Amino acid sequence: MTATTTAPRTTTAAAPVRREARRGRVTGGLLTSLTWILALGFFFPVLWMAMTAFKQENQASSDPPTWFFSPTLDQFRAVIGESGSYVANSAIATGVSTVLVLLLGIPAAYALSIRPVEKVSDVLFFFISTKMLPVVAVIVPIYVIAGQLRVLDNIWTLVVLYTAMNLPIAVWMMRSFFQEIPAEVLEAAAVDGAGLMKTLRSVLIPMVAPGIAATALICVIFAWNEFFFALNLTASRAATVPIFIVSTMTSEGLFLARLSAAALLASLPVILAGWIAQKQLVRGLSMGAIK
Repeated sequence: MTATTTAPRTTTAAAPVRREARRGRVTGGLLTSLTWILALGFFFPVLWMAMTAFKQENQASSDPPTWFFSPTLDQFRAVIGESGSYVANSAIATGVSTVLVLLLGIPAAYALSIRPVEKVSDVLFFFISTKMLPVVAVIVPIYVIAGQLRVLDNIWTLVVLYTAMNLPIAVWMMRSFFQEIPAEVLEAAAVDGAGLMKTLRSVLIPMVAPGIAATALICVIFAWNEFFFALNLTASRAATVPIFIVSTMTSEGLFLARLSAAALLASLPVILAGWIAQKQLVRGLSMGAIK
């Protein structure tokens, strides 16, 4: 009786598997390194801006660049002392417009998803088509209308425009979130005798709360960073934070350290809001994803 050995055959068969696994680890390592290099490349301007904000003006504009310096808060003190009204205007325009967008967008998204109206596709196309028109093409009629109504340099003009600017995006996003709700939930609410408003308020809105948070955060980012309308429709009373940043570029020259401090402070509210709401943002965007 002869014995057969299969160990060499097993070893030979396992060798390609090990080579494939090794090749996969090498490829994964290269992709990870490339991703980190790209991420650091995109982040470097932000890092340089943050460093410049802590320099004196002569250090910020030196050639070659000043890498080692004693940090100072002089630029931040100057910016904070001058930007109070600008921050207040941006907070009012951003906060009120975001609330209005949610109040108008949630019922509209409900009507276009759970209780669809006639010609839903046409309505959705009308909403999104308003984002296809270049802003520069409408600024002249808007300026003329605002002048006739005597609402130039008025913060409530920006509130109305920011609401109109963000509403189409909010409707499209909220519609995708509402479409993820199972029909059985609505049937159960109807069996329990819940009306339209009670179903919307007590059942649907709690279920899509992460989507509402994601939509609100995106509206806040767009409204806080908006520049074109604020530049052309405001002067001094209703000027927002982006206008204040531009004001650092004067006829006397470009004050890089002051500009960097203003840009860093202007970015902090949006960064903090995104960091605080990151779980809701990720969950909300994944809720509306196509599965």
